[in-house]
Amino acid sequence: MHAELLEPTARYVELLRRHGKRDVWLPAGLMRRLPTASAPPISPQARGAQPDLTSKSRPTAAPTPSPAGTKTDRLAALRAQTLPCQICPHLAKSRTQVVFGVGDPEARLMFVGEAPGADEDEQGEPFVGRAGNLLTKMLTAMELTREKIYIANVLKCRPDMPPNTSGNRKPTRHEIEACLPYLRAQISIIAPVVIVALGASAVEGLLGPQKNTISRLRGTWMELEGIPVRPTFHPSYLLHNQDLALKRLVWVDLLAVMERLGLPISKKQHGFFLPPTA
Repeated sequence: MHAELLEPTARYVELLRRHGKRDVWLPAGLMRRLPTASAPPISPQARGAQPDLTSKSRPTAAPTPSPAGTKTDRLAALRAQTLPCQICPHLAKSRTQVVFGVGDPEARLMFVGEAPGADEDEQGEPFVGRAGNLLTKMLTAMELTREKIYIANVLKCRPDMPPNTSGNRKPTRHEIEACLPYLRAQISIIAPVVIVALGASAVEGLLGPQKNTISRLRGTWMELEGIPVRPTFHPSYLLHNQDLALKRLVWVDLLAVMERLGLPISKKQHGFFLPPTA
């Protein structure tokens, strides 16, 4: 396992332990790649309390030296490792390309979505379809651009679909667990001040399975290793539910994010999606 992935994986395993999970499923494709050598020690900061792990979940691959240099250099090295990934053979077979992530490596704000759709799979960039256009409009309303933030997904491959079918499917829990080390390594490198989780799968990927729905989670602050996380509805949900009240709820979440980041909020921005006064 790459050194850039080792500690984020260990922290994720500890998160699962706190949720009562005693083992972690790994795809057969990954298990075949793991050598039999024992894993190097994990730092106490990453390890926390010792989880009770089975051999199928213990990281056993000797890491390569951690890449030095800037955040840009480290993300480039991580991306180079991600692109040929074959951990999930069914996704590797069906994808056009891996969709790693895009944006400013020094970003203070990071958006995390679910998984690439057909447009993202074709172009190799997250949020470039209809949902991506809506996300861009949301950023414009915040007076931000895609170049000033970082965008990534929980899954780096588009979930495969049955032949001759269109649309997208939700990632399985197994697929999420297999791909999460890449996302957590991205977060570790970028070290954003705030993360926006777009939809239930993003929340699950970042913080583990939740008892509440995204409708109950949005409007609240959660936390990932000291980083504030704001759950909100995925842009695709807004496209399928053309309700001004839902748009207003998402905008309330984005205003809270702006406030947490110390960004200026104008009177006009405060008034977005409010009903007109008589």
